[in-house]
Amino acid sequence: MAKWGEPSWCQVGEEPDYRFTLANERTFLAWLRTALALLAGAVALSQFARPLALTGLGVGLTVLLALAGTVLAACAYRRWAKVQRAMRNAGPLPMTWLPFVVGLASTLVGVLVLLLALGLVH
Repeated sequence: MAKWGEPSWCQVGEEPDYRFTLANERTFLAWLRTALALLAGAVALSQFARPLALTGLGVGLTVLLALAGTVLAACAYRRWAKVQRAMRNAGPLPMTWLPFVVGLASTLVGVLVLLLALGLVH
C-alpha cells in the first residue's frame, strides 16, 4: 500500500539503487534552477531594463524567457517521474525534448541580445 502523498507507481517494480534515484533528483533540481534563472531573466528585463522592456523586442525577449522558464518548471517533475518509473521497471530511460527547447530559447535570446548590443536592432 502506498504511503500518503506517495504516487502509486512507487509500489511497482523494484527500488532502484539510491545513487541513481539521487542522481535523478539532482537532475530535477537542475531543471528547476534553470527554470528559475529564465524567469529571473524575464523579471529583470521587464523591471530593470525599462527602455528596452517597452520596445517590441524587449517584450518579445521577456515573453520568450518567461515562457521557456514556465514550460521547463511545469515539465521538470513529469520528467523526473518518468525516469523514476523507468528505473523501477528496469526499462529504457525516456527521451525528452526539454534540452532542445531550453537550448533553442537560450540561443534565440542570446542572438537577440547580441544584435541589440551591436546596435543592429532597435
